[in-house]
Amino acid sequence: MRDEGNNAASRLDRRTLLRAGAAAAFAGPLGALGAQALSLRAAPAIDFSEFPICKTSSDAPPLSGAPRKLKLSWNAGAVCLTPLPVAIDQGFFRRQNLDVELVNYSGSTDQLLEAIATGKTDAGLGMALRWLKPLEQGFDVKIAAGTHGGCMRVLTRADSGVNALADLRGKIVAVGDLAGPDKNFFSIQLAKLGIDPNRDVDWRPYPGNLLNLAVEKKEVQAFLSSDPLAYLWLKDSTYKEVASNLDGEYRDKSCCIVGLRGSLVREEPHVGRAVTQALLDAAMFTAQNPAEAAKSFQPYAPKNADLADIEAMVRYHTHHHHPTGDVLKRELKAYADDLKTVSVFKPSTDTAKFAERIYVDIFAV
Repeated sequence: MRDEGNNAASRLDRRTLLRAGAAAAFAGPLGALGAQALSLRAAPAIDFSEFPICKTSSDAPPLSGAPRKLKLSWNAGAVCLTPLPVAIDQGFFRRQNLDVELVNYSGSTDQLLEAIATGKTDAGLGMALRWLKPLEQGFDVKIAAGTHGGCMRVLTRADSGVNALADLRGKIVAVGDLAGPDKNFFSIQLAKLGIDPNRDVDWRPYPGNLLNLAVEKKEVQAFLSSDPLAYLWLKDSTYKEVASNLDGEYRDKSCCIVGLRGSLVREEPHVGRAVTQALLDAAMFTAQNPAEAAKSFQPYAPKNADLADIEAMVRYHTHHHHPTGDVLKRELKAYADDLKTVSVFKPSTDTAKFAERIYVDIFAV
């Protein structure tokens, strides 16, 4: 758990932030989606006046010389990564003098991290609870920032009798991936309720886009999913949400992170700062302008998701929360501690040393 005394961000209630207006809320094979389109518009200003804790600490000028070309890995179907197309459309990469090529990646996490570590791409975005176990193996990738919270949910039929996470004891639960971040996250929550997620819950793998059919056929009593699929299924009153990763203490933690190539951090830290700054500026723009951000993500959204759906998801995800520095390091350690409780991490892992090794305070380098 994070040090509440040192983390002002953790004391902010998400609902208060939403009322104030800060957060006004598949993937194909590896391949280039095309180089960054240069916008004719000037990059918009970001208003940090209401939420100064969200401002990053970099006052460095943009990179000099010709635009620096970078490749950045992402999952183009993940609506929680909306700030990436926003950074292109609104000129945040251009503001930092970066020419960013997006690489849509659908391989395993190990392959993605290897691609970053070996220079096939320079940076990437992904989910902390999917990345941390492979990073324990020693990939040369440094975590520079969190990007947002929210996007993982437990769903069931409205008439299932499953009304809380504790009701999953003795149940069969469908998952898209037995090593996925949603399975890890909700296993941690079950363990905190005194339920052994490995013995007291029967996890069954199903293709991600067919998870709802498993509960319809009564083969399972609940299923785990991420947005946009989870949000779109919840539009049907047949289904209800049992839990999400914005419940309790996790409402102020990031679930997705920015990873940088280790050699980039060591040899060109100013480039690492620039790409991180652009992404975090885009995240704040997304929090403050969800309708505009939704337009940027629409080309990547499922065909059955309209602009109103995308905007609702953008508002739901906590794009105002993107920790760096010591706050980020504490969040990474807390997740590593959690993963030990469900036997994903080895009992011998020193989580403080692990967090120190995998993160970088990119604005202090």
